[in-house]
Amino acid sequence: MPRHSLRKRVEVAFALCVVGLSVAWGFAFFGAIRLSEDRVVVNQLQRASESYPDLTTTLRGYDDAGSLPEPLRAWALTDPDEGTYEFVAEELHVAVIPADNAQGRAFVVFDVAGIEAASSEDWWWLLVITAVVGALGALGFRLGVLVIRRAISPVVQLAETVAEIDLEHLSAGDYKLIESSRFGKDEVGVLAGAIEKTLERISAFIVRERDFTGSASHELRTPITVITGALELLEQSDLSAEDVKAVDRIRRATLEMKSTIEMFLCVAREADDGLYGEQFLVAPLVSRAVDQQRHLLNGKCVEVDVESVATPVVRGHPQAFLIAVANLVRNAFEQTPGGQGPITVLIKEHELLVTNLLGGDEVGRLTPAGSSSSNGHGLGLGIVQRLCERNGWEFSLHVDEARVTARLSW
Repeated sequence: MPRHSLRKRVEVAFALCVVGLSVAWGFAFFGAIRLSEDRVVVNQLQRASESYPDLTTTLRGYDDAGSLPEPLRAWALTDPDEGTYEFVAEELHVAVIPADNAQGRAFVVFDVAGIEAASSEDWWWLLVITAVVGALGALGFRLGVLVIRRAISPVVQLAETVAEIDLEHLSAGDYKLIESSRFGKDEVGVLAGAIEKTLERISAFIVRERDFTGSASHELRTPITVITGALELLEQSDLSAEDVKAVDRIRRATLEMKSTIEMFLCVAREADDGLYGEQFLVAPLVSRAVDQQRHLLNGKCVEVDVESVATPVVRGHPQAFLIAVANLVRNAFEQTPGGQGPITVLIKEHELLVTNLLGGDEVGRLTPAGSSSSNGHGLGLGIVQRLCERNGWEFSLHVDEARVTARLSW
């Protein structure tokens, strides 16, 4: 049988809770009224039995104010209006009614002495009523919790199922854990179906990404390896000075292409065999990045100062760190005008600073962090930003009129 909608179930649950409480309160009030009636009758009967056989009545009528009981005479002479009055100290209730006499008034006096409860007894009744009210309130709260919990149990079940899925490391079959068919066709079923389809698409994307990066890694690196081997064979032969320069340019271009391929593959991978939790030293990777890009300073006469005031150990992907640092160093080398320097690379306990001077035509041309466009400056600082986000690092860029400082912290 198809389920009712979630809204309908909540409405029915609320209605049942209200009806249940109303019935409970109705029985409680009915019981209190009947108990009060019985108590009054019993007390009257008890008082009459105590005066047996001279039975007296607690209700008496008076046509003359002077014949009223002594405590009421002075009050009756004030010509009170028609109605009922209570005299607590005297334990009397008086009704003033119209009558055909000289005063035009008659009095009905009800002596409640021995019928009304004493003050101490009132406190006990108050405690009993409070206990009953508290019990009904607790019962109503418990009933409401049970009914509402049953009404929203499909939502809780869906939330628990989703919570069991590791969203940081989705596998190809995680979407099957949802099983949207068991939630029916109401709002919860629609939500479960949407989550299941979304996770299915994400899982399929992860599979395609893994297959693509695996194939691309092999297909792109193989030509680089072939070119590198050919260059090594050429270097062993007798080459002219011009040929040596050409081979050197080919080698640098090959290294840059290799670095580019590794960078894009690193950014594209969703998972990388747990290497994002590896610990590594910063200084060796910084030195390697500087050496890889030092050819960009050929003919510029620019010094590079690498200073280390600490020996930090960073947790993350070492290849991603090398790629990020190499990109920052490459940008600094390319943007520094010839004869102006030095370029400083400062290693601290929790950050790396790369500072270089800018030429007049370079101011304002830097790629802002978060942008994917290279604009002629390496592969773009947006890639550095993405690598830092994947590894839990922070990247910022500060530019003034003459210099730029790239900061990578961990």
